[in-house]
Amino acid sequence: MESLYKSEKGKREILNLYDEKLKELNIEYQYETVDTSYGKTNIIITGETDNPPIIIIHGSNGCAPIALETYPNLSKSFRVYAVDVLAQPNKSSETRLSMKNDSYGQWMNEIINSLGIEDVTLAGFSFGGLVILKTLEFDESKIKEVYLSAPAYIVNGNPIKALFKIFIPMKRFMKTNKIKFVEKFLTEVFTNRDEFAIKYLSKVFLNFNMDFTPVPTISGLKAKKIKTPITLIGAKNDILFPGTKMIKRACNIFPSLKNHLLLEDSKHVQSEKDNLVIENLILNK
Repeated sequence: MESLYKSEKGKREILNLYDEKLKELNIEYQYETVDTSYGKTNIIITGETDNPPIIIIHGSNGCAPIALETYPNLSKSFRVYAVDVLAQPNKSSETRLSMKNDSYGQWMNEIINSLGIEDVTLAGFSFGGLVILKTLEFDESKIKEVYLSAPAYIVNGNPIKALFKIFIPMKRFMKTNKIKFVEKFLTEVFTNRDEFAIKYLSKVFLNFNMDFTPVPTISGLKAKKIKTPITLIGAKNDILFPGTKMIKRACNIFPSLKNHLLLEDSKHVQSEKDNLVIENLILNK
C-alpha cells in the first residue's frame, strides 16, 4: 500500500509534533495498539482503571493528543481512550476507509470489543462525529450515550463558500508555502487563533495526502433506527457544518436526541471556553 505521507522526512516532522503535543499535556498515560480488520489502531489511555469508559475521537487531519487537550478534565471521572483515527496524520495505520459504507462502524466496534469495555460513552468532534454515528448504525449495543461536537454526517454547508474560504487558501499554501494562507484558512475554521494548529497543519498540508472526498449525510431512515441518547453541539458560524441547520435536521430525524446546544459565537473549531462547556455537559455538571 502506498503511504499517505509524501516523504519519510515529512512523516517524522508530523509525528514529532504529535509527540510534542502529548508531552506538553503533562499527563500520565499508556499506549495500546489494537489490531482490527482495517489495520493497527493506536490508542492513548489515561484516567483510573475503575472509572467508566469514554472514547474520544478527533476530527480530520488530527490526532489523539489534540482530542485529549480539547477535553483535559475527562480523566478525572472517566477512563479515557483517545483514538488515532485510521488514515489520518497520526500513529495508526494508513488504511483509508469509505464514508459510504459501514467500515468505520465496524472498525470502532472492533476496538471496543478488543478493549473489553461496555456501557461506553463516545465523544467526537467534526469527522469524529461521523465515526460515532457510523458506530451506532453498525452496532450500538455497547454504547451508553454519545456527544457530537460540530459533527460531520448530519448536514453540509454551502460548497461554494467552503471552496473560496477554506479549500482555496489551503491549496494556495500547498503551492506557495506561504504561511499567510494557512492563517487565512484557520481564521475561517477556528474560533480562536491556535499556534500549535498553525505548526501542525502546515506540516500536514505539505506532507500528507488528505482525503477530499465529499462528506455524505446520514439518511433519515438510518437516524430513526438509532436508540442511543445523543447530545448534539452545533456551532452557529460553522462554514463546514452549519449549527442552526444541523440542529433543525437533527431534531427531525433523531428520535434519541437527548439534548442540543447551539454555540452562538463559535466557528467550526470551538474556543477553549466553549470546549469547557462541552466538557461540563459530558461530566454532567
